[in-house]
Formats: sequence, structure tokens, C-alpha cells
Amino acid sequence: MARPWLTIVGLGEDGPDGLSPASRNAIAIADVVAGAARHLALLPDIGSKGWVWPVPFADGIDAVLALRGQRVVVLASGDPFWFGAGAVFAERLQPAEWVAHPGLSAFALAAARLGWRLEEVACLGLHAAPLTRIRPHLAPGARLLVTLREGASVAELAGIVSDLGFGASQLWVMEALGGPRERVRAYTPDIGPIDAPVLVAITAAGGPVLPRAPGLPDALFEHDGQITKRAVRALTLSALAPLPGEMLWDIGAGSGSIAIEWLLAHPSLDAIALEADPARADRIGRNALALGMDHLRLVQGSAPEALADLPLPDAVFIGGGADQAMLDWLWDRLPIGTRVVANAVTLEGEALFGHWQGQVGGSLTRIDLSEAGRLGSKRGWRAALPVVQWSVVR
Repeated sequence: MARPWLTIVGLGEDGPDGLSPASRNAIAIADVVAGAARHLALLPDIGSKGWVWPVPFADGIDAVLALRGQRVVVLASGDPFWFGAGAVFAERLQPAEWVAHPGLSAFALAAARLGWRLEEVACLGLHAAPLTRIRPHLAPGARLLVTLREGASVAELAGIVSDLGFGASQLWVMEALGGPRERVRAYTPDIGPIDAPVLVAITAAGGPVLPRAPGLPDALFEHDGQITKRAVRALTLSALAPLPGEMLWDIGAGSGSIAIEWLLAHPSLDAIALEADPARADRIGRNALALGMDHLRLVQGSAPEALADLPLPDAVFIGGGADQAMLDWLWDRLPIGTRVVANAVTLEGEALFGHWQGQVGGSLTRIDLSEAGRLGSKRGWRAALPVVQWSVVR
């Protein structure tokens, strides 16, 4: 079997002292050692074969792959397969082309310093992601370990935690774990300069928690009235029945509430929100960011034209605007087994779904909801518009 040309080495802040014999040998015989300037500085003996990785990280991937045939070492922080570069290359290469020698992850080192059970901690790599992704993980007593890009990000993260209502949380700033510059301090606003690499440990206290059951409060979403209300949303998500690894099309997404709650159901889920109105599309983006689901893919356009080149879904939600032409288009293109859920509040929509249910099956449900409200000096029921929901498997 041919010798792998690429070696991925997990380098700790202690430099060569913490490397395994296999890692040391790979670096010694390499033609090129690629890594961040900080990593290369930890290996002063590599000489001219050191290659400084560009910023952003993605710009260096193809450059390294172009070195195929030479002996190349890529340096990564700690464990390259935990929010690191390892999987990036493993996904692009054949198994025989690469080998990895992981080191201790920053999460393992942080848990060891604090005495935390790592299996009970949320580990988040936010060094290359919006800090608002922390939102779903905040709950009283929750413990989080969060990697950040730079020292300046610590104050930003602390501000987000406070703004979300968790201002009483305890934060520790952990710099250069595992190396001679290691420093662990409780966070205060006047903490002073913070050096990278940096990780923040959080014990959350107080604050409003995002419920895990479908049907988040409507007040959590910015909207202009175009939103699937909480109770109907819960029934709709139950009908959509998200399964790990699946993709949703949310057609006529309005506020994005269905797509966002779909994503909240499991970290492996994907969703595309289609919205024709520019103001509503911008609002969907803000809602997704605020609730930590910034990876929601937003497409501005009208159905079915804007759907033509999208990856096919496992489930489709139609929140409004369904017509014969749209359903014909979907039925011609959706794979067998795709779940389709559509809601309507108009007589025309009800008639359309009744016709289709008669032709292709599925369930047809009428949802009538009323809420108690003031009626003069007393109270009475105020009925919302009934919603007709058609749920079917293609």
C-alpha cells in the first residue's frame, strides 16, 4: 500500500514537547509543513519548509491538495477532528492518502482544569461561526465550553450571554491551554488583554430557556403578522416529523418560524426557506441569527421557479400561496417518500387541498382555535381563522 502523502498533526501549545514519536517523524521527513504562523512558531527547527496558512482558512485547502506527491504535514490545534481541519481533508481524499495524529483537544484540557464531566458539557466551536449559535444551549445550570477566534471575542460573547438574560452566569477565560502561556481567569469586564488561542467556559445561571417542544412563543420571532402561530406551528412540525439528517423546504416562509424550529429539532437537520418578499426575507435572516440557527439557507424568490435548482428535500411545508400549478410542479419533481404539509386559511385553499386529498390521499385536518379575551366587562372566546392542513407522503 502506498504511503500517505498527507499527515494531519494535532499540535498543542507546548509545541514539540507534546508530540508523539509518529508526529515528530512526520514533521522531520516532510517536504512541506503547513500551519498557522502561531503553530509554525512552536516548531522553530522546521526551517524553510514551513508554509504559513492563509486567512481565511478555505483559501489554503486547494493549495495543500495541489501538493499531492510531496510529503506534507498540516498542523492543527489539538484534536483535528473536533471543530478542526481533519475532516476537511478526509472528505476530499482517499483513505490511503492521509493519516492523522491527534493531540489533546482544548475541550479536554478545559474540562480537566475545571473538573467538569466532558460528556455533560456542550462543546461549541465558535471560532469560525456567529456567537449567537450559543442561544439554544443556554439554560440554568448548563455548562458550555466555547472556542473563540480572538481575545476581543470574549467581551462580545459575554455581552450576548447577558443580553439573552443570562447575565448572572459565571465565565472563565482560558488562554493557550496546555502550553507555557496557559492562563485561566474568571471573566470580569475589566479583565484586560486576552491572548489567543482562547476558550471560554460558562456555567449558565437564570435566563429564558428555549423550550425543546415544538411551538416556541410567537414573541421570540420578529414578524409582521405573517407567522404560523404557536399552536398551529406545533401541529405542523408534528406533521412534518423531522428526522436526523433531513432537509426541509419551507415555501412562503414568512417569518421563518417553521424552518427555524425544524432546525432546532436536531443539529443534523438542514432547511431552505423560500420567501418572495425582500423585507420578510431579511426578517427571516434576523430571526435565524437571533435563535442560533444562522445556517438556515435563505432563498429570495417565488415558487416554483426559485425551487428548480435546489437540493431535493425530505419534507416540504407550504405556508401559503399554494395553487394548482405549484402542486403539479412539486408532484412532478419530489422524490417518492417526501412528506408534504400544507396549511390554508382561505376557501380556495381548502377546496384545492380537498381536491388533492381526494386524488392522492393523505390526511385533511381542520384546526379551530379560540383564546379567551375581554368581552365588555366579562370574558369570552375569540376564534382565530380556521386552518385547513393537508398532510401527505408523495
